[in-house]
Amino acid sequence: MRLVMFDIDGTLTQTVQADDACFVRALADVFAFRDVVPDWSTYRHCSDSGILAELFLRRTGRALLAIELATFQAYFLSLLTAAIEAQPFSAVDGAAAMLTHLSDHSKFAVSLASGAWEASARLKLASAGLHLPETPGAFADTAPAREDIMRASFASAARTQARESFDGVTYIGDGVWDARASRNLGYRFIGIARDPAKAERLYAEGASHVFENYLDADAFLAALHDC
Repeated sequence: MRLVMFDIDGTLTQTVQADDACFVRALADVFAFRDVVPDWSTYRHCSDSGILAELFLRRTGRALLAIELATFQAYFLSLLTAAIEAQPFSAVDGAAAMLTHLSDHSKFAVSLASGAWEASARLKLASAGLHLPETPGAFADTAPAREDIMRASFASAARTQARESFDGVTYIGDGVWDARASRNLGYRFIGIARDPAKAERLYAEGASHVFENYLDADAFLAALHDC
C-alpha cells in the first residue's frame, strides 16, 4: 500500500489568493505589521505557524506569546469566514472524485499534510465541498517545519491503517517548499500548477509529474503508479 499525502491550499482547494490576503490583513490589523509581501518561500518554515513566528521575531525582536497566537488565529479565521460568506471557495477540478477513488482503492492510503492551521484548513476544505473528517492528517498546529508536519501525517495514516509503514509515499503539492520537503524526506513528489512557469519551477525542484488539476484521472493514477 502506497501513501498519497496531499497539501491543501492550491492542491485540493483554490484558496491561495484568499488565504494570503486574509493572512496579510490579519498581520496588519492584529500586530500592525504592514508591507508584508506574501512570498512565503523566503521563510525558513513555510507554514502558518512558522511564518508568523519568524515574522514576529523579525519585527519585534521577541518570541510570539501564546495569547498573541490565539488572538491572531481567531481573527484570521474570522476573515476567512467572511471571505467564504462573500464567495464560497472552490475545489481544484477533479479533486473530490480523485480523493474518493484513492480512498476506496486498496493499493492506496490517503492523508493530509498542510502548512495551514487545522481550523482554517478544515474550514477551507468544507467550503470547497471536500468533507474529509475521517482522513488522517497533520497541520501547522503540530509543528512549524513542513517535514515535521509530513512525518506526523505519515504517523497518523499508519495508525489509521494499523500498519507501521507503507510501500512508498507520494506527496502532492503546489509549492516549491512542498517539493523540497518531499526531497528531504525521500518522498516522491507530484506537483499541481496551472501556470506553466510555476510548473517548470516544480519540475526543477524534483517533481516527477505536474498536473493542472485531477480531471485526467487516468494520467494522474498512472503517475502515482510510476512513483
